[in-house]
Amino acid sequence: MEVVLADTLLSRCGDRAALLRALSAPLSAERAEALRLLLQRLAAGGPAAAGEAEALRRAAWEVALERCRPLLRGGEGAAAGSAERLRAARGALRHCVQLCGAPLAARLARDALAELAAGSGAAAQEAAVEALVAAAPRLEEPELLSRCAAAALALLREEGEGEAAAALVAGRLLPALGANGAALPRVWEGLLGAGGAARAGRALLALSALADALLPRGPAEPGLDARLCPRFWRLVQEGLTERDGLCRKRARYLLKRALDLSGGQRAELRCAPDGGHEPSLFWWSAEKNEQLLQFWETYILIMETLEGNQVGSENKTLTKEGILHFLELYETKHLPNSFVFSEFVIGPLMDALSESSLYSRTPGQSIGACPPLGMKLQKFLATYLTLLPEEEKGSFLLKFIQKMTSRHWCAVPILFLSMALASIPACKVLGAEGLHALRDVLQCTMITHQILLRGAAQCYLLQTTMHLTDVEKVSFPEVSSFLLSLRPEESLRRDTLLWTEVRTEAGFTFIKPITGRNNIITGENCFMPDWFEAKLVSTMILLAADVEQMKNKCSGKSNIEWIELEAFLNPLLDVLMKLGSNAYIPTLKADKSLQLLLKLLQTRWLKCSNAQDVLFFIWKSLVTPVESILEFVLRRLTTNELSTVGDLDRCDLYLALIPELMNLCLKVNLKKMSSIRNFLSSLISASIRNLQERNSEKELKLKDQIRKVAGMASLAAVCEIMDGELEVHLESLPSVDALKKLISFSRFNEVLKKPSYIEEKNSSCEEKTSQGWGKIVARYVRDQWICLRFVLNSFGTLAQGCEETSVMSLSMAERSKEILQSALEVLSILPSDQVSPVFDCMKVLVPKLLDSSEALCIEAFDLAWKIISSLSNTQLIFWANLKAFVQFIFDTEVLAVAASAKGQAYTKIKEVIFKLIDLSTTKTGVFNVVLSHCCQSWIFPTVDERSALTNAFLNAGNYSELITEACVFGTVFRKDQRPIQDVHAFIENLGEKCAANVVAESTNRDDHFVRICAVKFLCLLDGTNILHKTFMEDIFIKLLDKDELVSRSRTRYYANSLQHRIKNRVWQTLLVLLPKLNQNFLSGTLDRVFQAGFSNNQASVKYFIEWIVILTLHKYPQFLDKFWDCFCYDEEKLKKSICTFLSVLAHFDIILQNTSEKKPALKKALIVVLQWCFSHNFSVRLYALIALKKIWAMCRMLHVEEFEALTPVIESSLQQVENMHGTGNARRNWQRIQDHFFFATFHPVEDYSLETIFYILPRLSELAEDEWISLSRFDRFTDIPWPAAFQWCHSRTELRELKPSDWTQQDMGSHLAEADSQTEWTDVQKKIIPWKNSTPSLDLEMAFQDRAAKLGKSNSRLIVVASLIDKPTNLGGLCRTSEIFGASALVVGSLHYIQDKQFQHLSVSAEQWLPLVEVKPSQLVDYLQEKKTEGYTIIGVEQTAKSFDLTEYCFPEKSLLLLGNEHEGIPANLIHHLDVCVEIPQQGIIRSLNVHVSGALLIWEYTRQQVIKQKQQQ
Repeated sequence: MEVVLADTLLSRCGDRAALLRALSAPLSAERAEALRLLLQRLAAGGPAAAGEAEALRRAAWEVALERCRPLLRGGEGAAAGSAERLRAARGALRHCVQLCGAPLAARLARDALAELAAGSGAAAQEAAVEALVAAAPRLEEPELLSRCAAAALALLREEGEGEAAAALVAGRLLPALGANGAALPRVWEGLLGAGGAARAGRALLALSALADALLPRGPAEPGLDARLCPRFWRLVQEGLTERDGLCRKRARYLLKRALDLSGGQRAELRCAPDGGHEPSLFWWSAEKNEQLLQFWETYILIMETLEGNQVGSENKTLTKEGILHFLELYETKHLPNSFVFSEFVIGPLMDALSESSLYSRTPGQSIGACPPLGMKLQKFLATYLTLLPEEEKGSFLLKFIQKMTSRHWCAVPILFLSMALASIPACKVLGAEGLHALRDVLQCTMITHQILLRGAAQCYLLQTTMHLTDVEKVSFPEVSSFLLSLRPEESLRRDTLLWTEVRTEAGFTFIKPITGRNNIITGENCFMPDWFEAKLVSTMILLAADVEQMKNKCSGKSNIEWIELEAFLNPLLDVLMKLGSNAYIPTLKADKSLQLLLKLLQTRWLKCSNAQDVLFFIWKSLVTPVESILEFVLRRLTTNELSTVGDLDRCDLYLALIPELMNLCLKVNLKKMSSIRNFLSSLISASIRNLQERNSEKELKLKDQIRKVAGMASLAAVCEIMDGELEVHLESLPSVDALKKLISFSRFNEVLKKPSYIEEKNSSCEEKTSQGWGKIVARYVRDQWICLRFVLNSFGTLAQGCEETSVMSLSMAERSKEILQSALEVLSILPSDQVSPVFDCMKVLVPKLLDSSEALCIEAFDLAWKIISSLSNTQLIFWANLKAFVQFIFDTEVLAVAASAKGQAYTKIKEVIFKLIDLSTTKTGVFNVVLSHCCQSWIFPTVDERSALTNAFLNAGNYSELITEACVFGTVFRKDQRPIQDVHAFIENLGEKCAANVVAESTNRDDHFVRICAVKFLCLLDGTNILHKTFMEDIFIKLLDKDELVSRSRTRYYANSLQHRIKNRVWQTLLVLLPKLNQNFLSGTLDRVFQAGFSNNQASVKYFIEWIVILTLHKYPQFLDKFWDCFCYDEEKLKKSICTFLSVLAHFDIILQNTSEKKPALKKALIVVLQWCFSHNFSVRLYALIALKKIWAMCRMLHVEEFEALTPVIESSLQQVENMHGTGNARRNWQRIQDHFFFATFHPVEDYSLETIFYILPRLSELAEDEWISLSRFDRFTDIPWPAAFQWCHSRTELRELKPSDWTQQDMGSHLAEADSQTEWTDVQKKIIPWKNSTPSLDLEMAFQDRAAKLGKSNSRLIVVASLIDKPTNLGGLCRTSEIFGASALVVGSLHYIQDKQFQHLSVSAEQWLPLVEVKPSQLVDYLQEKKTEGYTIIGVEQTAKSFDLTEYCFPEKSLLLLGNEHEGIPANLIHHLDVCVEIPQQGIIRSLNVHVSGALLIWEYTRQQVIKQKQQQ
């Protein structure tokens, strides 16, 4: 309308120049806007007559210099001016230059340059820049162009408070200079030329502003293609790594502009390097156009997703896809490599690879398969290394490995990166620095509690070391330090393939010969030496010995001579042989020799194939000095040679040797056992004498106290040996009776007083010792309880004596009570890692006291639980203490006595059971320990003096809740836990290829093992055993109760919910129990099974219920009458469950196998089925027809004459459904249900197996994968064995090979035709719309505007610009939000979006009531400028250094809200056109909101503020 009025006014005006002069004095806001509009129309109009044109130029000259320039400087009427007037004045000045041409442009430029040179204030500076903006497009004089370019660059480089000027120059002046073909080269040369370029941030700001000129959409100007300038690419590269996020965004924008231009042109270009030897930073080839586009798109995708550490699920998916594409591109080996890309690999790419969730399986992969990213990494790293020059490989690998140590990496990424490194072909490029980096990575792996992942990573890092380390560049100490960082119990052990690889000539070359081996037994010191050397030398001896053994085998010698091994062992054997006779051997020498001996003896649990094995030779050599060693140990432990606190470490060493020497003699030389027995007898007697010796001196001496500690420790060590499972009986030793009497008559919890002084000569040693006196006393008390445990376990009672002492005057019950009270006292003072012997003693005492002192026993239970629950976060000592706690609380005798009394102790034990189950939901593996112990003790009880008369299985019935809960136990894995479970399964599937599977001890802490243990326990039960039978019936009833409880709960019951899983586990267990139950019991419970069939259940649960019904009726056909009763309920109850019972009839041939009278049953079945074939529900009809087809086939086979009259009807019906016309859903669903596994392949009797129940059927019914339990898991759990001749393991091959069907079992009969046509967006809320969109497709914009105007929409001044958004769902939501809050218009990139179904689902007709405007992204700059001239404030939703907080920003009435793209936000070339940036305050970790949500928040805040203003005005 304004344009029409302006054109009308100009056409009717005789003197246009006079009109201009009249409007310009005085220049108010309205006059300024009118003047701008008239000048715009004059400049856009055609050529005028010569006289009139000259008059117009003079008038425009006057307006520009006398009105606009003073106004912009802040002169004429500045105080009364406004933003609208200044904006209009700037526009009027530009149009004046268009009318006057180069002369006015030159005049304005000179004046502006002079003002800038004078260094006026900010307002004058801004006015001068605006004058240059107006003049720049029409400047022609080279000298002026150069000066303008120089002034612009000078303002751009200003630091400090020059940010506003720099933004003004970039947003206004540089685009104007870029539009001048003569000025652009000067700006370009000044920006990136030899003379001091601007810093990266400012330079990138300028280049973004000039992007349309430097990287044009069309053909570029000759010589001005930025892609050919190496300094341009250096600047982009620098920008990508800047700390400032806006700089990185501008660099990415320039990169994308260059890529779009190159890909569109399919050009051949190469950017020449700055120097002669540097690689080209950028190149393009038409031949590889598609590959290069893929490569760079992936590169940018990763950079954008990593921006701000975004962790949204959508970004993770994009990152994973981007990384996979990137790795695949390098697999082709077609793309040339540049060392610059190595920086990208080591930087952003590895940052992305540190995210554990990226290593997840794809939906089609089976459990235990290698994740796609893991496989791609292996191929990529091997391929990429081949592309690097030889001289760069070592540097790249070193940085790659060091990057793995530079941050806290999780176990999963480290594992797969280690696998990738290990897959690199042998390439000896790493030296000492690389070996140190690998050792640091190795130490990083120790952080995780995932033992299997930790061990696997160690294995692959060792392989990496062997493949990549140059042995000439590393020293022996460096290699040994690396080897000792490996844990033998997790990775490097002799009986693994990894050890074999290490010992081979190729692998062993990096170990180097052992040098200076005799140095380990020299020197003297008062401290125990470090164990490092002993571990190192023992490992090296084994490696060297295995290499020698391998050489001997290759040589074919029949008599193997261990020449090199003897050379290693002889120095050690010489020292050991002299220990007993030479009292002057230096202490340190003896210590180091015994340390090495202990490490070598601890190899006894390794495999020894035959007498020719190297281990057998080592053991045979070490058995020779046994007598000398025992004599030395006895002398050291029983005389006064151990006299300092530091000597207690030596005491531990000596005592650790005793059981190892006993095992050695048992394996190699039984004749030596007499020496062992004599040694132990002497040790017991001497230790007792030392403990009973009374000190007559008033002041205690340290050496006397240390002697007592050593004496008690020696007795404890002997007791542990006798408590062990060694095949030697030591109870007959004469000194054992003396030991029993000592323990029986001693006072428990006796502590050692701290000595009053310490000898001067030992003061330095005492200051540095690791043991404080408190630890020594705690150890002394613990050793007392170890001795008591031996006495109680071996003899059952304490010794009786004749002495008239206060101790013996007590009865045995009172004595036991006193000891239990002492146990409670000591539990409160002992460190948590030393309480297990006290638990063991309480296990013996509590059954004796439960009747007489129940309160005391309950106190013992409570205190023990308190200790265990407090240790739940302490990984190192928790499991050992938990095992001792379980053995105490769930001891057979404790459980039996508590159950017989049925008192508070019985209730307390059940309370502990549920506390442990609750703890196991947060700490995986707790329930496993409890259940495994109980099942083993109940089904395989150990017969001893205490439990010989107790039937252990009675405890199973008394505590059946434990088995019931175990049958349904299993947490729902959180999303972040699933990758860990998948990676565990992947490593386990590697088998012996990964040494960690062989070495790492199975902890059985997987949640699956709880159910596996319970199921194997139930499989071991015998239905003919009365106790077993009663127990199984009780479990069956309790599980049915559990199912009913879950069905009645109000918790939401959806597929794979916890409720669904529990019901599934219930019916799986019932299936396992079913064959063991008799007819009488089933007769009473079958009705409850039928009632479960009437419930609303998920498909997998229905299959199990149907299966149980089929098997029951197959075994006991007499129950068919009860089954027919299920069809007699009212329709309201049947309509939800009839499909379940019709499915049973589909297997009627199986049900009637054991029935002699089949015809009556078939008659009844046919009558029942036929009535449901006419149901109004389509799904019910399908199930009835599938059952009818089966029953009718049986009738035809048996020639049932009663139904001859029905033959034509039934056969025509079946033929009609088989030959259904068309290709609609009815025919398709009939085919689907016939092909479904439950009707086509599944055989209820032949497929009855654990594999079908726990793996195949859950898989085919699309239960979550973490509910699938394979047979291999049952086999892996060895705590409970399989029953003898157990046959119900494997399923038939036909069923095992099936894949899940696309048919879903229905009860409610959903409209399948509708379901097939629905899209993924059907879960979005829809409202009823009583009208249809009848607007023609032509002139959509005007139609919508007209409709909104007719509706009398509110005159809001808010414009929402969504041209950068390309997702229909986001646009539909914004349309709905904008309409609801009365925005004046929504700007979109294309009006065709409104025809998209996803848009319409979200907009719910809002597009019919909201003006929509089409502005393409390429037109946004002009649109924003136009709206600025109309007085709108351009507001961007973006996080920048200068952003306003949304809660603090006051929206102008005329606001234009610019929303960014979903992934990249607002492009860098648009940011400098914004008047203000607003950001939404956030409290969480995730950085970005959905763009629709962000827009809705700002739209609401604008509306809220305007509503408040209106209320205030009223």
